[in-house]
Amino acid sequence: MRRLIALAGAFILAAAPLRAQTIEDQVTTFQLENGMDVVVIEDHRAPAVVHMLWYRAGSADEQPGVSGVAHFLEHLLFKGTEKLEPGEFSEIVKANGGTDNAFTSYDYTGYFQRIATDRLGLMMEMEADRMKNIQLDREDILTERDVIIEERNQRVENDPAALFREQTMAAQYLNHPYGTPIIGWRHEMVNLDLDDALAYYQQFYSPNNAVLVVAGDVMPDEVLALAQQHYGPIPRNEALPERARPAEPPQMAERRLSFSDPRVAQPYVMRSYLAPERDPGDQRTAAALTLLAEVLGGSQTSVLPQKLQFDEKRAVYAGAFYSGLSLDDTTFGVVNVPVPGVTLEEAEADMDRVIADFIETGVDPVQLDRIKFQLRASQVYELDSSNSLARRYGAALTSGLTVEDVHAWPGILQSITPEEIIAAAQAVFDRDNAVTGFLRTAEEVTQ
Repeated sequence: MRRLIALAGAFILAAAPLRAQTIEDQVTTFQLENGMDVVVIEDHRAPAVVHMLWYRAGSADEQPGVSGVAHFLEHLLFKGTEKLEPGEFSEIVKANGGTDNAFTSYDYTGYFQRIATDRLGLMMEMEADRMKNIQLDREDILTERDVIIEERNQRVENDPAALFREQTMAAQYLNHPYGTPIIGWRHEMVNLDLDDALAYYQQFYSPNNAVLVVAGDVMPDEVLALAQQHYGPIPRNEALPERARPAEPPQMAERRLSFSDPRVAQPYVMRSYLAPERDPGDQRTAAALTLLAEVLGGSQTSVLPQKLQFDEKRAVYAGAFYSGLSLDDTTFGVVNVPVPGVTLEEAEADMDRVIADFIETGVDPVQLDRIKFQLRASQVYELDSSNSLARRYGAALTSGLTVEDVHAWPGILQSITPEEIIAAAQAVFDRDNAVTGFLRTAEEVTQ
């Protein structure tokens, strides 16, 4: 039995790179005459398809004073159109054996359905309908505004860690709208009205600001024909503004904040640094930062947890995090959750000491090889999910990247050297670009 398992494992390892290399052959791209980009990802293992419509507009594209309107509009698109009654969209999807949902980020808003392949045309017909024909009234606004405010109450107001992260992000970005929460500031959400929602809708919801991703049991020419039939007649928005956000000024001083709340069960220290994102045609720095986050704190065998949790037993958790998928500069973060008896100031010093030692000694090549193998494996496993593949391409294309960048990314990650990782660490760990935050219990503050 052990020999069979070993042989099976060897087969998987041998097959994985081949499978990963063939993804480019499964992807076909088009652009409709009205400017809509179309990405088709073939996966013929099951008679199902994921239909995703992504808009190149998120919370960071909102006008000042109406924070949360992008997410608000996402909710409102499930109300009626000229053809559909409120709620009928999701009921039709469900009646046809499918599921649907939506999501809002800083850089994009997406709507998706997973459905049997022969229902793809119906999904396109309904999604194209609500791209331009949404019907809203004041009652819809009031009802759905209450829903998003309650969502904020549950996800943010009732979670001191979420409130802490909001304050940290607001301090991190001096001018850029990434400092405003995606869900919105509560004092602005309560005043969102029909005009705010329609203004955002009319500005950004158009085919030349959209990316259609279809993944599953489909043929590219069939998808193109359906897209031309349903999305093709929608006129482009000739007044679509250039996608440019307020830029960050030079950051010249570290910001430090202390947030206390009686509901905090576990105090911790967290620091975020302004960091570069993945840029089209230039992803090496972001790849080095991705690997740096894994080397420092991606697993229990990484540098921070190995030293602070297991060797010194001064932390219950330590880690690092970074995501380069962003239209503008993003953040690189480190966190240390100390054991009882270790203060947050001591935890910060511990974290800084371990990072300084790491930069001095360099990357363990054995650990780096293991991390690269794990990343390669996760990318291969992702090929088994049409939904994950659709998200991979949709998120990248609405964050300023190209299909070629998506295809190049796995190879770039594998080619990053230890020296590039250390150079990225030295560049990003600039305290003038950092926010250091302490999440405390109320009792700790009063001591």
